[in-house]
Amino acid sequence: MKKNNIGVFFGGKSPEHDVSIITGQLIISELKKLGYNVEPIYLSKEGEWFLGEKMGTLETFCDLNKKEERLKNAGNYFLDLAKIKNKMVFRKKGLLGKEVVIDLAFPAFHGMNGEDGTIQGTFEMFNIPYVGCDLPSSAIAMDKALTKLIYKSEEIPTTKFIYFNDHDWNKNREKILTKVRKELNLPIFIKPARLGSSIGMSKIGKLEELESACEVALHYDSKIVIEEGVENLADITCAVLGNENPQPSLIQESLFSDKLFSFESKYLDDGGAQLGNATGNIIIPAKLSEEVTEKIQKMAVKIFKVLGCSGIARADFLYDRKNDFIYANEVNPLPGTLYHHLWKKSGIEIGELLEKLIWLAKEKHQAKNKISHSFNSEILKQANSTKLQIKNNG
Repeated sequence: MKKNNIGVFFGGKSPEHDVSIITGQLIISELKKLGYNVEPIYLSKEGEWFLGEKMGTLETFCDLNKKEERLKNAGNYFLDLAKIKNKMVFRKKGLLGKEVVIDLAFPAFHGMNGEDGTIQGTFEMFNIPYVGCDLPSSAIAMDKALTKLIYKSEEIPTTKFIYFNDHDWNKNREKILTKVRKELNLPIFIKPARLGSSIGMSKIGKLEELESACEVALHYDSKIVIEEGVENLADITCAVLGNENPQPSLIQESLFSDKLFSFESKYLDDGGAQLGNATGNIIIPAKLSEEVTEKIQKMAVKIFKVLGCSGIARADFLYDRKNDFIYANEVNPLPGTLYHHLWKKSGIEIGELLEKLIWLAKEKHQAKNKISHSFNSEILKQANSTKLQIKNNG
C-alpha cells in the first residue's frame, strides 16, 4: 500500500449533498485500486462526521434504513484541535475513542459549505496538502456574481447580468424587478449565486414569471444572479488540469431537450450527462471548428489562471453559432466525478488523473510552505511599554 493516508471528504450541508456522495464514492473506489490507504470521511447534513469502511460504499447511502444503522454503528467523530500540526486528526467520541490521522485531503464536496472554500480553509489551518483549488479561488469560482465581475475586469466576454441578495430583494423588490425589465432581454436565467447542478435555477420567457423564479432561487441561496439568455447557443465545457502550467481538455458539448440543462438532464436521464453516462447527450470532441476549439481552450486556461485555480476546475461556455461568439459562463472548482469521462476522452484515464491531482496537491503545498509566515518586530514590546506608561500616568 502507498504511504499517504488520504481522507476523502464528501456529503456536507448543501443541496448538492447526494451529488457529492457519488463523487466521493468514485474517488474512494479508484484510489483503493491504486493502492492508497483511503479513509472515507462523510459529513452529514446535520454537520456530524462519520468515518469508517462502511462510509466507502454507495450501498450505505442508497437505503435510508441501512444508512441510519451504519451511521449509528460507525459512531460520531470530531476534529482533535489539540493536534493541529501538518495533520488532521479525527477522534471517535467516547472515553477511548479511535484516532484517525489524515496526511492528505481529497475534497469531494459540492456546493455551499464545502466546495466554496469552507473546507479548504480548514485544510489550510491544519497545513495539510489537499487536492484542488485553494480557499480564495474556490470562493470566487463558486460565486457566479464575483466570477462575472472578474470576467468584466479582465475583458472576458460574458452575458449581461445583475445580482442581488435577499436583503436587497426584501427592501427594494420593485426597483430590482424594474432594473431587470430595463436592462435584460428575455429569455433570462435566474440562478442561486453559489450553487451548482442547476438546483433552484429557472429559465423564463415571460416577465410575469420573474418574481416567483427569484423566490425559488432565494430559497437555496441568499444571493442570486439573473443573466440574459443567448439564443442558438451550444452548451460547451472545457476542463483544466494543473497548477502553474495548466492544460485544457477536449471540448464537450452537452445536448438537452429541456429549456435549460436541468438537474434531471445532468444526473438522472439516461444515467446522467454530467456523470458521463448519457452518451447520447454529450459530444466529445464538440463539433466546432479548429479555430473556435482553440479559442475556447485558451479562454478556459486564462480563466483558470485569472481566478487563481489549481489542481482541477471546469469552465463552461455558451457558443452562439449564428453570430460565432463565445460567452464565458460558470466555473466549477470541483467538477462532479472530476469530469473523468471528459479526461478519458482527452487521453487521461481516471487512475492517472487521480495520481496527477495528488502530485499537484503536494506541489502546491510545498510551494506554499516556502513562503515565510514569520516577521520579527518590536511592536509587542512597544505596545507593552506604552501600556505600562499609560498605567503609570494614570
